Amino acid sequence: MQFVRYTDGTGPSWGVKEETTIHALSDLPQGEPELADIGDASYRSEVARLVEHDALTQVDADDVSLLAPVPLPGKIVCCGLNYRDHAEEQDEEIPERPMLFGKAATSVTNPGDPIVHPDPDGEEQVDYEVELGVVIGERCKAVSESEAYDHVAGYTVINDVSGRTAQQSDGQFFRGKSYDTFAPMGPTLVADEEFDPNSVDVEMRVDGETKQESNTEQFIFDVGELVSYISQSMTLRPGDVISTGTPGGVGIFRDPVDVLEPGQTTEAEIEGIGTLTNHVVGN
Repeated sequence: MQFVRYTDGTGPSWGVKEETTIHALSDLPQGEPELADIGDASYRSEVARLVEHDALTQVDADDVSLLAPVPLPGKIVCCGLNYRDHAEEQDEEIPERPMLFGKAATSVTNPGDPIVHPDPDGEEQVDYEVELGVVIGERCKAVSESEAYDHVAGYTVINDVSGRTAQQSDGQFFRGKSYDTFAPMGPTLVADEEFDPNSVDVEMRVDGETKQESNTEQFIFDVGELVSYISQSMTLRPGDVISTGTPGGVGIFRDPVDVLEPGQTTEAEIEGIGTLTNHVVGN
């Protein structure tokens, strides 16, 4: 089931998207859902029943703008080197435990909104990274791998845009990962027992050319392992987002280097979730 945050210009709303139709969840007696509702199977079952019987207000998806499912996460926890092919392209050994870093919540931007290149005439190299995003729906601390999935609201697409020059000069990732607009997120939030986050195709295209192409079966640490591992060190709360890493093919490791420039368009696509499209503009 594809949940979406959207606006018709009057304010954000939640709905369920089916092809070009959005079914408005504000019609429900309890009103707009919380992330915990979306992660609840009984809530989804009730919504599915109402959608099937056309009992909710229908909105044409072409008449609204989709928004990031989580506009201001409490925290964004990212995992580096979590695809075997990405580790191989860097000649890195397979890590024994997840390599974690953070990304500022203020870097989130909406589907269709621009990625702002912070230094188009300077030295900053801006790179693309298609990633599966895990959105936490219920508080969890020190959960097991099997319990982890019970605390997930759903899954989305993240483009973990990266300022490689800042990343390399700082010797750590936070600043280069956290420029404003460097975390496009969307277009949907998928919550469905039949969606297997550890076995979906992922792809990144730039100006229509495929740059990254893999499957989350390449994960070194799957979603359950990541949520469990992170929760041993910190409490995960509703609205926290885990970005699960990117496959091989990023621009900085291409020969020649192939990074983003103003005027280009990125399309980050994950099977079952949709395509997250953003244009690159100058500062």
